[in-house]
Amino acid sequence: MSDFPNSSARYLVPVVVVLVIAFAVFSSMTVIVQSGNVGVIASLGAVQPNALPEGFHFKKPFIDHVQQVDIRLTASHAQATAASKDLQLVTTQVTMQYSLNGALAPQIYQRIGLLAKVSSSLVEPAIQECVKAVTAKFTAEELVTKRELVKQQIQESLNLFINNTLREKGLENAVNIANLAITDFNFSPEFNRAIEAKVKAEQMALQAKNEKIMRVTQAEASAEERKLAASAEAFSTEVQSKARADAIQREALALKQSPEIIQLRSIEKWDGVLPRISGGGVVPFLNVGDIQGTSPAGTAPGASSPR
Repeated sequence: MSDFPNSSARYLVPVVVVLVIAFAVFSSMTVIVQSGNVGVIASLGAVQPNALPEGFHFKKPFIDHVQQVDIRLTASHAQATAASKDLQLVTTQVTMQYSLNGALAPQIYQRIGLLAKVSSSLVEPAIQECVKAVTAKFTAEELVTKRELVKQQIQESLNLFINNTLREKGLENAVNIANLAITDFNFSPEFNRAIEAKVKAEQMALQAKNEKIMRVTQAEASAEERKLAASAEAFSTEVQSKARADAIQREALALKQSPEIIQLRSIEKWDGVLPRISGGGVVPFLNVGDIQGTSPAGTAPGASSPR
């Protein structure tokens, strides 16, 4: 009975060894390519032309080595200092978003390297060169006011530069540029002060122009108001004059057609007081013509008729 544990141990050790060896062999025969990557197979150091897609795969044990290559969208940041068209020093910070072509991943890995090597040896130098070349085409002010055009020209220049470089290695279109962002422009302190002074002067000029327009508008409105008032007054005077002229004309016509109206107007103007005559105590009889300022024929004004 005492020999049973020893005999079991003797059988158990070989079994464990076999299982470990089997697991190691099986592990060397399989590979899992992670999401967002492709697998580049190197057989005894020789890169195979076809990449493995993401997922589970078998490979030759102890012979094939699978390198994971990231083909997801990534970004490289670079800063370039260059002189503008008007000889102002400008420091431009640029971020380029790009990805590797998965179908060409084995060739990229073989001739350039992994993603970090692509960024340091290809993308960042390309950004430096293209930013400096495009910056020299614009003045410092235009770099700000025409930012979208500057960005477009830098991106086009980057596409051309990178593809020409890759074409020499047989890797044309191995890098796909998705987007380019100009994150910042930094100018010299002197230029910044000049810009501030220019903006302030433009603001003051605009304010003076607006004030002038306001004064002119107010003056024109006041003149128009006076003109309207004068026109209204002239119209009122004209209407009143016409009314008076019409009234005089109608009255003259009426007097001409009816002389009795003259006597009526005289009576209307009489204040009711008889003329005072001294002496005799006799109240004289007055002719209506005396009241009207006229005398009948053959009678002297103011003479009284005998009773």
